[in-house]
Amino acid sequence: MSYQDRDYYRPGGFGGFSFMPPVIKNLLIINVAMFFLSVLGEAIMVGNLSLSRWITIYLGLIPFNAPYASFLPWQLVTYQFLHGGLGHIFFNMLMLWMFGMELENLWGSKKFLSFYLISGIGAGLFQLFLAPLFSGGLGPTIGASGAVYGIMLAFAFYFPDRYIYIYFLFPVKAKYLVVGLMVIEFLSVGNQSFTAHLAHIGGALFGLGLILLDKYSSLRVEKIFDYFSGWGKSSGSKKEQPKFRRPVSYGSSKQEVQEATFYDINKNEPKQDVTPEDIDRILDKISRSGYQNLTEEEKRILFEASKKD
Repeated sequence: MSYQDRDYYRPGGFGGFSFMPPVIKNLLIINVAMFFLSVLGEAIMVGNLSLSRWITIYLGLIPFNAPYASFLPWQLVTYQFLHGGLGHIFFNMLMLWMFGMELENLWGSKKFLSFYLISGIGAGLFQLFLAPLFSGGLGPTIGASGAVYGIMLAFAFYFPDRYIYIYFLFPVKAKYLVVGLMVIEFLSVGNQSFTAHLAHIGGALFGLGLILLDKYSSLRVEKIFDYFSGWGKSSGSKKEQPKFRRPVSYGSSKQEVQEATFYDINKNEPKQDVTPEDIDRILDKISRSGYQNLTEEEKRILFEASKKD
């Protein structure tokens, strides 16, 4: 896959790092737009219900046994873009940006979006099937929290020693913060509140499963998304494109490392081979001192490794 491929995002901000990468920017826009539509919809009546209520019924995640509406399959995706209040959307979007920014820069946009949506779907499935066992689970579920918990867990996995400042004052390493939040979520399951604790747990567990699958198997996160969405399928005739060998990815086998060679976009000269150990070393350096302290060569290696077929 070349740099010109529209499914590949190469950061273009200061030092090659974007503080508002495209998927996160679009997710923020869609979530905010849907929030304001729901707010305005409170004053618009459609039949005997407000427009806001109709949006929740058709796009929120409705339990299987709800007496007021029926579950619809697309709700596993659309519920992630609805929020119940200003505080709800503000903190979800803040967490998405804080923890997702570096991941999208590291992974590329296609993989990041795939991971985000699948984590959110997993969170929805947890809520649908397990919530009735604890509290009845008759109310609709809305919000991006489940997907955001998947993103937070991924951040802690890749940057475990990065300090997160709680209330901008108290530094806590990412691995301890996320583990602490997960313990709170487990302890909160079954209490009578409007917080979907099971969805948070489901999003984090699905996120962990995707990370392990991506690292230890040949199945990549974005390929799962391709299978269900058709993303990347060609239409019409194909134009001949420059050919590249598949770059080494994080977790590649020894044989893949030996076979992989990077080629310049306009030249036939091979660039140096990159091994998983090189990627590990760069990720460790990012965890210790941040992306901005990488050398130009390390940034190039990281960008090459994040290219996808």
